[in-house]
Amino acid sequence: MKLLFTCLLTIYSIGLFAQNATIKGRISTADGKPAEFVNVQLNGTNKGTISDINGTYRLERVKAGSFTIKVSLIGLETKEQQVVVKAGQTLVVDFTLVETANQLQEVVVSATNKFAQKETDYVARMPLKNLENPQAYNVVSKELLKEQLVTSFDDAIKNAPGVNRLWTATGRGGDGAGYFSMRGFSVQPTMINGVAGQTNGGIDPANIERIESIKGPSGTLFGSSLISFGGLLNIVTKKPYETFGGDISYSIGGYDLSRLAVDVNTPLDKEKTALFRINGSTNYQGSFQDAGFKKSTFVAPSLTYKVNERLSVNITTEYMTQTGTNPLMIFLNRARPLIAKTPAELQFNYFRSYTSNDITITNNTLNIFGQANYKISDKWTSQTNISRSVRKSDGYYSYIMYLQTSDTLISRLVSDQTATGTTTNIQQNFIGDFNIGKVRNRLLAGFDYLHLLTHNNSTAYILFDQINTSKDNDPRYALLTQQALDAKLAANTSPSKTLTESKTYSAYVSDVFNLTEQLMVMASLRFDHFENVGTTNFATGVTSGNYKQDAFSPKLGVVYQLLKDKVAVFGNYMNGFRNVSPVIQPFADIDGTFKPQQANQYEGGIKLDLLQNRLSLTASYYDILVNNMTRSDVIVRDGKQYNVTVQDGSQKSKGVEIDLVANPINGFNVMLGYAHNDSKQIKVAESLLNRRPTSAGPADLVNFWASYTFLKGQIKGLGLGFGGNYASKNEITNSSITGVFTLPSYTVLNATVFYGIQKFRVGLKVDNLTNKEYFSGWSTVEPQMPRRLMGSVTFKF
Repeated sequence: MKLLFTCLLTIYSIGLFAQNATIKGRISTADGKPAEFVNVQLNGTNKGTISDINGTYRLERVKAGSFTIKVSLIGLETKEQQVVVKAGQTLVVDFTLVETANQLQEVVVSATNKFAQKETDYVARMPLKNLENPQAYNVVSKELLKEQLVTSFDDAIKNAPGVNRLWTATGRGGDGAGYFSMRGFSVQPTMINGVAGQTNGGIDPANIERIESIKGPSGTLFGSSLISFGGLLNIVTKKPYETFGGDISYSIGGYDLSRLAVDVNTPLDKEKTALFRINGSTNYQGSFQDAGFKKSTFVAPSLTYKVNERLSVNITTEYMTQTGTNPLMIFLNRARPLIAKTPAELQFNYFRSYTSNDITITNNTLNIFGQANYKISDKWTSQTNISRSVRKSDGYYSYIMYLQTSDTLISRLVSDQTATGTTTNIQQNFIGDFNIGKVRNRLLAGFDYLHLLTHNNSTAYILFDQINTSKDNDPRYALLTQQALDAKLAANTSPSKTLTESKTYSAYVSDVFNLTEQLMVMASLRFDHFENVGTTNFATGVTSGNYKQDAFSPKLGVVYQLLKDKVAVFGNYMNGFRNVSPVIQPFADIDGTFKPQQANQYEGGIKLDLLQNRLSLTASYYDILVNNMTRSDVIVRDGKQYNVTVQDGSQKSKGVEIDLVANPINGFNVMLGYAHNDSKQIKVAESLLNRRPTSAGPADLVNFWASYTFLKGQIKGLGLGFGGNYASKNEITNSSITGVFTLPSYTVLNATVFYGIQKFRVGLKVDNLTNKEYFSGWSTVEPQMPRRLMGSVTFKF
């Protein structure tokens, strides 16, 4: 570690003397609004970029000399400007287009690959282009969400290749957010703007700029407490920009859908140093079953303040309150052989909810994010991130399970939940871009503190009654009411009142260095110190489960651009880890402390960005091996058998993923994703040996979306969209004890038609076009929504 920090100081010192220049500026429309998605090219070099939502661009590491900056977009009049660049200079060059904001929007819709904007500062925690990053990731953009009339996070994530929903958000305390499978492992959406941002319920899409699905074990840069070995889901929120604008939309649809969403942005002063944006929504969605609903209110104000040329601060707050019934998930028996092997054999009614509309749970979530960026020099930036999440579950969570000896009698269990979780994340990053000789280095050095605190004051699960699911005339079905439930809960003598706390201290460093202009290497390392303070039971006053654990997490990656900024091959070794708590063994001479689990991935693939960003492709193959998994074993002493816990278990997960986004002709956009995953538990309990984990989800997934917008004639602005998802069969229970329960494969298709002109846009969409009855689940059977028709109208200002 001393050698590492000595090297960092040397790199920092040398970097201060690097003499390359920077060109930056702002591109505006004729009416003064920011112009995004505009190409900026430095003629005679391979340097280029695309303007962001604020119309700003930045070209770094420009050598001294005379150049021509060209600003262009297919369908626009090209702008050029001659510049003379001096060593070490930061040159500001602004452009004003001939087109107005409305005219530019029409060009962007028709002539850009609007779904393929992959530039991000979050995946590598530093500015790094997709073709420079030796890692696979996918982006779901706000443009796609708007075109598909998306009203929920679950619908949005269907556009991410290789991501499959396992559980709908339950709302219960602790882990009430939705669960998804990635590369054979379960994961929850716990990251917002690259730092911790948790919820116990659903996520409203009103404030989503894009969703990044970052693939593979990413412990080196993101730790272990909030992500999985399969990857992570990072939500990037909308940020303020420098002009007044926004929109208001209303959506209505089947099963009582009613949604109002608002987005308003404005500068707060003439100098445009203070910028404010607020997004919000109110949403109600009923159920296709005989009971069930969700209603929510969401508001997200965001403020950006440019203190001076060096320092800028952004504060974003999200508050959501959501009340509803928890979704129907029928849990299968885990302790005996299952009689039914498919949903059809269970004989339950697809349109019955097994609950009541007065059995509800409320989730309140407050997320606050603060970021300060300070430009230390032309080569170094300090970035400070602070996040705070407070999430609460308050109400009834119902648990439906086949506990008896038959697969026709379900038990309805309910808990009165009162749980509050608080997450605090403090992160300090130093980001540098400098030369050592002729070798370019982009360096990240950071420190991270994560504090998790959970208060639980809930009742135990009480058995309310049992229902025969094979009959629709069971008289007990309608007896579940709040009044009857409260009477049973009042007699409960086993409430839970606990406090669970953990702390994580981390340091990490990552360097991306160019051995040549086209060959880049990433080398990264993390040190993680985890402290589980333990769980305090207030009834007994006893704190248990406290322990400490350290872990190292390395990452290596290589990118070679066969064609500069167009074709790249990449490979990586990535590591993830998970803390493992100690156990009490039957004998004192058997160690009950363990090492962290380790996941090691090897991945290789190709990335394309061709035809002026009209064709974007990422294709990769990965192989993940998880070691240090704990399992139960049996030893014999004095002629008796004893159960012990050993740490020699392992799991294998490998597969391929393809992400294609194309704009083959003006007005026509296509997205296609395919993922195949082969997961196997190779050293585990005998009942699970060589079986696919239930958390892996379907082995094969396909997502597809194509849309066309007419650009000329009397129907200019009219658009059509069509797509959907395919999932292969899903083994949601898989052991020698229970047998295998399989959810059938399915294909769900959606279609939309929309018309947009200047300040108005109307849309009509049909979800589940063929009215397919299908299921999702993870040791559970969850019926999915049948056909739904919805419409939306938007006014832009």
